[in-house]
Amino acid sequence: MKFGPVSVSRAQGCVAAHAIRLPGYVLRKGARITAADVTALEQGGVREVVVAEMAADDVAEDAAAQRVAAALLGPGLRADPAFTGRANIFADRAGLLLVDRAGVDALNDIDEAVTLATLDEHALVPQGAMAATVKIIPFAAPEDLVARAEALARARGPLVRLAPFEVRRVAAISTLLPGLEPKVVEKTMTVLQRRLAAAGAKLVAERRVPHDERSLVRSLRELALERPEIIIVFGASAITDRRDVIPAALEAAGGEIRRLGMPVDPGNLLLLGDLAGVPVLGAPGCARSPRENGFDWVLNRLLAKLPLSGRDISRMGVGGLLMEIPARPQPRQERDLPRAPSVAAVVLAAGRSTRMGGPNKLLETVQGRPLVRHAVEAALAAGLGEVLVVTGHQRAAVEAALSGLPVRFVPNPSFAEGLSTSLRAGLEALPAKADGALVLLGDMPLVKPALLARLVAAFDPAGGAHVVAPVRDGRRGNPVLWGRRFFPALCAIEGDAGGRHLLAEQTETAREVEADDGALIDVDTPEALAAIRALG
Repeated sequence: MKFGPVSVSRAQGCVAAHAIRLPGYVLRKGARITAADVTALEQGGVREVVVAEMAADDVAEDAAAQRVAAALLGPGLRADPAFTGRANIFADRAGLLLVDRAGVDALNDIDEAVTLATLDEHALVPQGAMAATVKIIPFAAPEDLVARAEALARARGPLVRLAPFEVRRVAAISTLLPGLEPKVVEKTMTVLQRRLAAAGAKLVAERRVPHDERSLVRSLRELALERPEIIIVFGASAITDRRDVIPAALEAAGGEIRRLGMPVDPGNLLLLGDLAGVPVLGAPGCARSPRENGFDWVLNRLLAKLPLSGRDISRMGVGGLLMEIPARPQPRQERDLPRAPSVAAVVLAAGRSTRMGGPNKLLETVQGRPLVRHAVEAALAAGLGEVLVVTGHQRAAVEAALSGLPVRFVPNPSFAEGLSTSLRAGLEALPAKADGALVLLGDMPLVKPALLARLVAAFDPAGGAHVVAPVRDGRRGNPVLWGRRFFPALCAIEGDAGGRHLLAEQTETAREVEADDGALIDVDTPEALAAIRALG
């Protein structure tokens, strides 16, 4: 591949190395230059462009990324179509990511043109979440380089794969002492059930017994007869020694201790044992908190039925210093820590549905629910900080269609003046702490929570990603996540327009996330509504 400046007259068929903006015309970075582009550039007074010129044996960046991704994938993962030289790899189901670290290093050592980045080994990956990404750095890579990367990946077996969660039945015991309030135990069980639900498991049995060895022995033996796949013991008092109540009771019940203590903080005072072939966890105090801690690291591996020995736990020290939990008895010295950006959702649901020829499309029924409810429920399921719904036309009916949902309604009395007024109303109503706004259209029922979660995950103002948009087959769609720096410009838009033109200008600050067709499909006409209903 040749890289450098050429005259515009010779640029046809080459790849543009940089974006060029002219009045009424934009040549995007990475676009293959056509005859029409040459004409537009010449008419705009451009005489020279920097391009990448492919050699006969070069593989275009998207094709190269797709091939390398396909070669290194293991079970439970899939690669989306490559875009801008990047093939993102997603989980087909929830599980833990398994990584051949040496293989990843070897692949990245082949040549600087080929890169593979993954989540950390044993990271919990929800269904639909991104687990890894292959990026081809130049606009093309030589065939022999791509072939070498494929051969290495296939020779080592999958470089990345997903261990699905397999355990379904979990039992828990809480030991009690005077002063331990029942609401603490109730909250602990609620937190545990949420952890299990993320892995598809359920709490099938629960016992509450006095914090003494005899009572705990009896309860352990009784639970073992019910054949759970994991037993978790939450002690009223922390485990401090192998002769303490919980480890002593486990051994007295006929079990064994595999490991007491782990080099993960919070989580140090964890016990891992076994009773009649059933793993037993003595939970550290931090397991009562929903925040990530060492208990999660061990529990998740057990839920995925991965081998776990005392030696495995002793190897968790690097990276084992986790975020602070405020409730711990002796907090670490406080300091300012970086936080994840706060993102709120703004659902635009104020329009008059003029192209529908009469009825308010947002109130039409799709799959048994009002159309507008689909977008709002997707935003809620994505776990965003707050969901605001801007209403206007038939405000009362739209709000009634969303009854029971934990959203905040923002009335827009100027809705008849166009989309821009609803966008402005929603942005101005955002909480001050919101770093970004995910702007959804109320007439897009096929947008899924997994896509919204990926957009939020890609939003990184500190790293330069101030706006994130979904892309399907090279076309940008909706919803778009805007960083706060764009709020003034968005609020200045007038008429029946949104942020499309502003987005088109963002070549350096925008990040794109591959999406399915749902990011491009809205319901504007009776025909579009019929097509959506036909999908079932």
